[in-house]
Amino acid sequence: MTERPSLSPREARDRYLAHRQTDAADASIKSFRYRLKHFVEWAEERDITAMRELTGWKLDEYETFRRGSEVSPATLNGEMQTLKNWLEYLARIDVVDEDLPEKVHVPTIPDGEESNDEMLEPEEAKKLLRAMRSDPTHYGTAKHALLELLWFTGCRVGAARSLDLRDYHSGERFVTFHHREGTPLKNDSDGERAVGLPEAVCEVLDYYIEHHRESSHDDHGRKPLFTTTQGRASENTARVWTYLATQPCLHGPCPHGKERETCAYLHIHSASKCPSSLSPHRIRTGSITWQRDCGLPAEVVSERVNATLEVIEKHYDQATKRQRLEERRRPYITNLELDLEADS
Repeated sequence: MTERPSLSPREARDRYLAHRQTDAADASIKSFRYRLKHFVEWAEERDITAMRELTGWKLDEYETFRRGSEVSPATLNGEMQTLKNWLEYLARIDVVDEDLPEKVHVPTIPDGEESNDEMLEPEEAKKLLRAMRSDPTHYGTAKHALLELLWFTGCRVGAARSLDLRDYHSGERFVTFHHREGTPLKNDSDGERAVGLPEAVCEVLDYYIEHHRESSHDDHGRKPLFTTTQGRASENTARVWTYLATQPCLHGPCPHGKERETCAYLHIHSASKCPSSLSPHRIRTGSITWQRDCGLPAEVVSERVNATLEVIEKHYDQATKRQRLEERRRPYITNLELDLEADS
């Protein structure tokens, strides 16, 4: 009987990621790497030098370890599903026993816990945008322009930073998202689309381009829309801009009792520590909910934000059942009325 190939957890992880390069988007590969990183580190700490050493008992120990790390049910579900998929690949190439993947327990997600309810509330978004539009020190800055774009398009932060200057069409008031080398979209070419913008948003973007955008190129010789002195803004830089743009002290007193003039959270290295600042994902969640509340059909929102109807319903749209009735379906109730007097 041929002896099984001996791959360390790290070697097996790298081989799997290389295999998935042909059928998964770059963002998905990045997610797989992050999820498997925890298992690789756990295995190395326990001197597991070869994947063929794994057993159902050890897999259960790992799940118990991750549960003890107080990760959310949704996070644990994703990590264990990725682990199972990885082991299925390794079983196919005879690195582990063929029945090992079935020993991975993928926990179910309790109803209501598949999404995080935290989001940029529409009313808060209005206050932030109103404050920045009316304050010359903030108007048209990178953080202001990015918040306007994220809120009114509902796009992912990776899609926002992928935009080139040529992708913004000021006169026609829309942006086009393209899947290009160095700036991939989450869903590859399926994520390419044109998204319309309100006139006020274009005025902000126009001012940003004229007064605040750094005139620089990226490593591919392209002119990014969002730039720093080094070139295209990184995803981390864009995140910092959103943290700074969502601090409530922009439009009112600090809810945490701090003075804005002396608050350390205003520094780029500490912005994420502000208890009230929000990540791009929370802005996207709020935007999608708001767009639906504004009466945009689900199919239209789906196209604008590049997400399926199922994903929007499950993970992004945070309107309550009563809100959905009153703000979205109530106007159609009159269409269901019967004129019983007409035939009498």
